[in-house]
Amino acid sequence: MTTKDPSHQQIIVPMNKEAAYTYIKDVNSHINSINHALKSIKSNILADFIHIDDKRIITSTNNIASLSDLQKIKKCIKNSLLNDGDQVSFP
Repeated sequence: MTTKDPSHQQIIVPMNKEAAYTYIKDVNSHINSINHALKSIKSNILADFIHIDDKRIITSTNNIASLSDLQKIKKCIKNSLLNDGDQVSFP
């Protein structure tokens, strides 16, 4: 089942379009790095897929993310964007 509205199993990261398209080019390695980082903190969630939706990327997970999970994902995304990290805002 798919939903149009965000669910608790989605992590929405607002960013400009250029940064989003740069990030999405190597999406498989980003999912692997996010899952590896989450595994290192012994989290029970995994990133399933990432897609772009008008100036933001949406990461879908298998479960609801805790605050520590969100912080780890934020760090992974910022590290992967390097120069574009200042163009990413987190709620």
